[in-house]
Amino acid sequence: MFENKSKTELSTLGEFGLIRHLTEKIQLQNPSSITGVGDDAAVIDNTGKLTVVSTDMLVEGVHFDLSYVPFKHLGYKAVMVNLSDIFAMNAIPHQITVSIALSSRFPLEAVEELYDGILKACARWKVDLVGGDTTSSTSGLIISVTAIGSALKEELVYRNTAKEKDLICVSGDLGGAYTGLLLLEREKEVYKSNPGIQPDLEGNDYILERQLKPEARGDMIDMFKELDLKPTSMIDISDGLASELLHICTSSGVGCNLYEEKLPIDPMTFERARAFNLDPTTCVLNGGEDYELLFTIAMSDYDKVKGNPHITVIGHITEKNAGTNLVIRDGSVHPLTAQGWDAFQPK
Repeated sequence: MFENKSKTELSTLGEFGLIRHLTEKIQLQNPSSITGVGDDAAVIDNTGKLTVVSTDMLVEGVHFDLSYVPFKHLGYKAVMVNLSDIFAMNAIPHQITVSIALSSRFPLEAVEELYDGILKACARWKVDLVGGDTTSSTSGLIISVTAIGSALKEELVYRNTAKEKDLICVSGDLGGAYTGLLLLEREKEVYKSNPGIQPDLEGNDYILERQLKPEARGDMIDMFKELDLKPTSMIDISDGLASELLHICTSSGVGCNLYEEKLPIDPMTFERARAFNLDPTTCVLNGGEDYELLFTIAMSDYDKVKGNPHITVIGHITEKNAGTNLVIRDGSVHPLTAQGWDAFQPK
């Protein structure tokens, strides 16, 4: 929760005053942003390109816990998870809209920090905040972000176009966000049982940042162009590697072989998973919230990614009847199952 001796009640501004206060410093950066905040609707000109739109909602108590998530980080993450969807289409984001529902327990200073994080994420990818809404809530904080991007028709990449013999690739490393979440939840329970004990987070910066301040992989879109590489299919990893790969296979009507020994995992993630008595592979497959890009490429493009430190080949696409399989280190084959995030699972 926000702690500040100087608090300004939102009721002193009212809805329209709050909107003016939060948006008065916004300056549009993209030529496609014709009209932004200040009119009934934003006006966008994509000059012949196809428009790509994605929306995500973050709900307090479901997607985030304010007992350990700073408002600034929350605002940053809310934008990044949406931009990640645009990048997963091999498109470039240009605008976002942000809508929030909040209760009177939040002072103006807390909302300012939230928007500071939102605007920092916008600045990171030169994205314009062009609209949104604010309203009251009786059930905690709710943030809804819509990201709008564009791409030429021939540049777009979908999740239903993987082909047999394609190579399965992933950017970065996986599992860090989940182990970061486990650490935060552990320290929360320790604090609840003894508020006098300070959180023990020393030396865990990498996995904490993976959870609290993820970075959408827009750099990969530039890298694809530099490598003269167009993925045959792509999806971002929000719900866990296994879940996302199954999405690609189901949508494309194919099977896969995923190799455990090829999965990229940071040493800190591996060590912290072991400390929690978890199999690091399970964290990689089912942890989620890594926001890396999972994509397939034609086998003929292998030389373009070979040795690239940002890309790991982790398997290949098979024909549908071969099934979706995980090949573990001893060579045995097991059905690949998804046990990642499900918004409607009983909690």
